[in-house]
Amino acid sequence: MTAHNRGSLAAKQTEKRGLMAGPDYTAIELLARLVAFDTTSHKSNFAIIAFIEDYLLQHGVRSHRVVDESGEKACLYATIGPEHTAGLALSGHTDVVPVDGQVWSSDPFTLRQENGKLYGRGACDMKGYLACMLASVPDFKARKLKVPIHLAFSYDEEVGCLGVRPMIAEFGKTLQKPRLVIVGEPTSMQVVDAHKGPVRWQVEVSGRAAHSSMAHLGVNAITYAARLISEIERMEAELKITSRNERFDPPYATLQVTKLEGGTANNIIPVYCRFGFEVRALAGVDVDGIERRLRTFAETQCIPEMRRVAPEAGITITRANTVPPYAAREGSEATSLALQLTGHNTTHAVSYATEAGLFQDGGSASIVCGPGDIAQAHTADEWILESEIGKCMGFMARLADWAAR
Repeated sequence: MTAHNRGSLAAKQTEKRGLMAGPDYTAIELLARLVAFDTTSHKSNFAIIAFIEDYLLQHGVRSHRVVDESGEKACLYATIGPEHTAGLALSGHTDVVPVDGQVWSSDPFTLRQENGKLYGRGACDMKGYLACMLASVPDFKARKLKVPIHLAFSYDEEVGCLGVRPMIAEFGKTLQKPRLVIVGEPTSMQVVDAHKGPVRWQVEVSGRAAHSSMAHLGVNAITYAARLISEIERMEAELKITSRNERFDPPYATLQVTKLEGGTANNIIPVYCRFGFEVRALAGVDVDGIERRLRTFAETQCIPEMRRVAPEAGITITRANTVPPYAAREGSEATSLALQLTGHNTTHAVSYATEAGLFQDGGSASIVCGPGDIAQAHTADEWILESEIGKCMGFMARLADWAAR
């Protein structure tokens, strides 16, 4: 019998006696276990979800899965404290970005401690926060909480905040809807009350192939893609002027092409070209207007000319994903509580995206605050300071004090 299975059996036997006494791991010990799961977004997260479920059960905390349509990934939601009452949710994603193409000094899925730093894929983004959530469970359980603390674990945040959406859809149905949510993305334990929202599109341009010596018989898909990209560049230049907010770095909505592919050989007029582009929108930016303008440009400046040579030619613009920009509402309880728990007096804005806007749109006041520096996220030899883990554990203890009062 493995140690993991022995722990599960012991937990079940203890539960029957009504004396829940689960494992007393430190946050760093839990982080080592979480990092060991390769939860790259394209893989199943069932193994880490099963580990978290079992850990919570050993502490007498039952949880609920929200499984995706493929049956290979799941969110997990648990409540500590009074049931059937809207409380505060601690929320984090279980997935990480790939290590492909990166040169690491050690195994990215084995936590390494060195000079006050903890190295490993996801150590900063954002398994450090998950480890603090789990390490705080015994303290949460020991309190007589008047406000429940919900634990929310999602998947596929790194590929468009996809996994949290079906969980939010279950709020008020199979899951207790939280009143407040703290999303623990790495903010160095600063309070973030605003971020940009990425919206992504795929553009496909189809023309007609021809020998490059007879270019007039073909329609060059790359040429027309370049015209569309020039229009995107013009819109970007306008956004730098019209969408300014000095809280952000950079202080405007960014619009850029992120991927481009096309052509088959140097002596063939390219029949096909595809590119992706995205906007990192500030609140108030007309995202639909950006798409509408590019469609109008394609329909009036490109397609008629293309079809004079090749009636089959065309341009398809497809929105791939939308994450809403986030700005905490004025007087938000989540903001005031986070400032109280951190001891800070000011809030910050960031250019990266989180699940906070989705929670807020779902009716739960949200804030972003977690351990680690975003500059270390997604990098080779990703790391988080041990002191950041300590600061987050202090935050969790003060949160427990608040929930008990």
